[in-house]
Amino acid sequence: MVLPRLQEYRMLLRQDNADQRLTKASHSLGLASDERLAACDLKYKQSESLISFLKSQSILPAEINPILSSKESALIKQSGKADKILSRPNIYISDLKECNSVESYISSNNLSEEVQDQAEIQIKYSGYIQKEKNNADKLNRLESVRIPKDFDYKKLKSISAEALEKLNKIKPETISQASRISGVSPNDISVLLVYMGR
Repeated sequence: MVLPRLQEYRMLLRQDNADQRLTKASHSLGLASDERLAACDLKYKQSESLISFLKSQSILPAEINPILSSKESALIKQSGKADKILSRPNIYISDLKECNSVESYISSNNLSEEVQDQAEIQIKYSGYIQKEKNNADKLNRLESVRIPKDFDYKKLKSISAEALEKLNKIKPETISQASRISGVSPNDISVLLVYMGR
């Protein structure tokens, strides 16, 4: 049996996307059925479709302002995109479903609560998700930056005493490995990168 390459399934580890991360891998190992894989794929396709709809759908002030007022959220003066309204604190997809266009789209496409929840999470936390993706990409790039085996960490004047002690003790092979050591801060990694000429 050929094991799947880990890179094929690499995405951010979040509780809400566990099925998306693991179903493809388990299917390729013969653990998940074709039906399970198809259901998982459908869920995420529908979720992406709902997100696209919410990003393109304008909502009139007369339709959304009563909802915003009841949630003590600032009223809008002109039409606004549904995703921007959903990204506000205390506003949920269930609130947007009180608007005819959103309710009509969800019911006509027979979207499950799970699909709606996934779309809501993606929209509400898109900034955080993007930040974590950027951090993951940065760590992947740093994985290839090797630290010489005989590197003298005592030359680094601006790192914390704890980082100096841990780096000397563990002797990480790459910058990425060094960044995962408890007690080594992002500032310590920056100093190390500067010293190494990166």
